[in-house]
Amino acid sequence: MMLATATAMAISNPAEEEYWDAAFWEAVVNHDHSMDGVFFYAVLSTGVYCRPACPSRRPKRENVLFFHRLETAEKAGFRACLRCKPAAAPAADPNAELVERVCRFIENNLEGPLTLATLGKELGLSPFHLQRTFKSAIGITPRAYADSTRLNFLKAGLRRGHSVTRAMVDSGYGSSSRLYERTASQLGMTPATYRKGGSGAAIRFTVADSPLGRLLVAATAKGVCSIRFGESDGELEKQFRKEFPAASIESGGLPWVDEILRHLRGVEPMLHLPLDIQSTAFQRRVWEYLQSIPYGATQSYSEIASAIGQPNATRAVARACATNPVALAIPCHRVVRQDGSPGGYRWGLERKKALLAKESEMR
Repeated sequence: MMLATATAMAISNPAEEEYWDAAFWEAVVNHDHSMDGVFFYAVLSTGVYCRPACPSRRPKRENVLFFHRLETAEKAGFRACLRCKPAAAPAADPNAELVERVCRFIENNLEGPLTLATLGKELGLSPFHLQRTFKSAIGITPRAYADSTRLNFLKAGLRRGHSVTRAMVDSGYGSSSRLYERTASQLGMTPATYRKGGSGAAIRFTVADSPLGRLLVAATAKGVCSIRFGESDGELEKQFRKEFPAASIESGGLPWVDEILRHLRGVEPMLHLPLDIQSTAFQRRVWEYLQSIPYGATQSYSEIASAIGQPNATRAVARACATNPVALAIPCHRVVRQDGSPGGYRWGLERKKALLAKESEMR
């Protein structure tokens, strides 16, 4: 699907976890308190789940899974960490109790049909009220939450080494045909291929010097799939390969690097890059809106949530910004806190300040 925005994006519809990993792992590494409540991470080797700011020793990256909610982590078989006590985190949304009931019901009934009518009848709510309240609170529909939960359980099983059949049954897919139909777009590969780490994708990348340090740009045959900043070529390549662990990756020149460098120098305010990235429907709405923010301007997370019609989804907007895989092309650096302070940035606060200062100067 090509979007008529400043940047054309080829978008499919995978579960959010595909692009949580890099940003959320960075938060775990840095014990980032600002991300507490945005997500939880679970460690396969210990069976424990934690808040991002947990002071426990850093786990190995290959043993970590990320979850929207602590209840989903528990349903997947993990127990709460005794050090950071993630279950003690207060719920921020006034409709948290209602959303909690809906999520619990979905998680316990993944094998059955989860229509709005079914959910409404079981919970004593009108389908309209249920859908509106749920989506307003966490940014996705009950159906999308059910799909995401099934996929999380499937991935947890596959990464533990379970067979595809066992993981399929445990995660609520009623048949192998349904499993492959639903996961073809969500995983971007078959479950068997995912179990092996993913293979077959051909990606070319290049690393160049930029005003903000070393810059890595990567692309498939369809378009740019990753733009990231770092301190060294080795670290950039290492983190990039972790994101695409079994793809066919090779170094080589890319035609868009010069355009990105001109953009960083303020010579070319608008980027026109073909993108090959995956998103949920909610991420797509946020990312499309970010591309409409003018060069040199900023907006707050809450303003963006209101602009896309979901004023209570501020945290979900922040999550979408944190999981943006293509810096600059989707200008998440133009999103600031309500008081005007810069807030966080996946590639470092100093880079965000430099980007905003340069755009303000050139404007």
